[in-house]
Amino acid sequence: MSKVSLIIQREYLTRVKKRSFVVMTILGPILLASLFIIPIYLAQMQGGDAKKIGIFDDSGLYKPAFQDSESYNFVFMNENLDSAKKALPDSDLYGILYIPKTEVALPETAALYSANQPTLEVKSHLKSLMEKRLEKLKLRAEGIDQETLASINTDIKFSSIKLNKSGEEEKSYAEVATAVGFFGAIVIYFFIFMFGSQVMRGVIEEKTSRIIEVIISSVRPFQLMMGKIIGIAMVGLTQILLWVVLTFGIYMAFTTAFSDTIDFRQQQEMAMQSQQMTNKLGMNNGDNMQNQVNKAEINPRVNKVFDVIQSINFPLIIGSFIFFFLGGYLMYSALFAAIGSAVDNETDTQQFMLPITVPLILSIIVAQFVVQNPEGPLSFWLSIIPLTSPIIMMIRIPFGVPIFDMTLSVILLILGFIATTWLAGKIYRTGILMYGKKVDYKELWKWIRYRS
Repeated sequence: MSKVSLIIQREYLTRVKKRSFVVMTILGPILLASLFIIPIYLAQMQGGDAKKIGIFDDSGLYKPAFQDSESYNFVFMNENLDSAKKALPDSDLYGILYIPKTEVALPETAALYSANQPTLEVKSHLKSLMEKRLEKLKLRAEGIDQETLASINTDIKFSSIKLNKSGEEEKSYAEVATAVGFFGAIVIYFFIFMFGSQVMRGVIEEKTSRIIEVIISSVRPFQLMMGKIIGIAMVGLTQILLWVVLTFGIYMAFTTAFSDTIDFRQQQEMAMQSQQMTNKLGMNNGDNMQNQVNKAEINPRVNKVFDVIQSINFPLIIGSFIFFFLGGYLMYSALFAAIGSAVDNETDTQQFMLPITVPLILSIIVAQFVVQNPEGPLSFWLSIIPLTSPIIMMIRIPFGVPIFDMTLSVILLILGFIATTWLAGKIYRTGILMYGKKVDYKELWKWIRYRS
């Protein structure tokens, strides 16, 4: 066992000391934390200076449609259109909207002049304002009451609430569960390929350089294979844990630094409670209360972002991710090690890689069907089959997985690792010292059946 420990230590230290490991360990948390921080920052910073639009309305019908807002200021202009267009590049106008006059029907055309390429959002907003105004004019011409029509239009605010076994209510977001599931599955997919290929390349390098002959004289082939697999697994686990810790640290540092501007919900509740108390006592504290309410209503989009983040069960997601990453990696890396021992160069690995990678690729392909029906039979079977469970189960977990399904998937994944390791060991011990021979599946079957 001490020999395996030495191999693990060697594999671990040689990879951890590499510059690429250090760079990715630092860069990874920054990228992951930005996935949470950037939406919050954009939600706070959304808006900016209002765009000033000049309006030339020859029809005289659209003035009620263009009302100033936080994003747009409209200026109705009476000067010559050609002169205004010439002065546009040097003015503070974002653009000039020209609505011509028609003699027969209501004007349904317009032109937007701007010094720079107008954004799609600006064009869509102006077009929407005109369409709504034109609809009102047509309804009025047909004698249809606008208020009656408006009362028919219904905007349903739909929210999903999940009840746990104790009867407690929790807000749930299917979009977030989908995104978290896909993200975890794709990361496991790439990590299995990345670290598994490191095992395979390491075996090929040691075999082609004949260093393996020296190593085999001191340790058994199975010990060497397990030491290499576990050592690289520890490298991956170290990197993942550092990413989790550093990402959480960056996120907490951000939320602490901006706690005064993002904790709107608590401020709003306190403001309402204070207002109720003030009303009961008959106290006049209107200015102070107004300031608190205004502060609480700065930007509700930020509260929405925090609701979404808080709906994620991070302990469950992170714990499941680590287990299924390790289980999937250990199982597939044993197969990658077997492939590396059976060939003399990386080019010859292609014929053996396809059967191994098909379950992983299939898992990513059927992921969209699993998201649509995470409790269906397809999702169940693929989440317990060891070759596909690391990815499919990671997609199902954010939606909630029964304890039976989770337990069965864990047990079968462990058994799958044991079976593939035994199978890979049979190939590894024979192929590691085999040189100059093109190996096919028939030859591999002989190695598996060979009894020492």
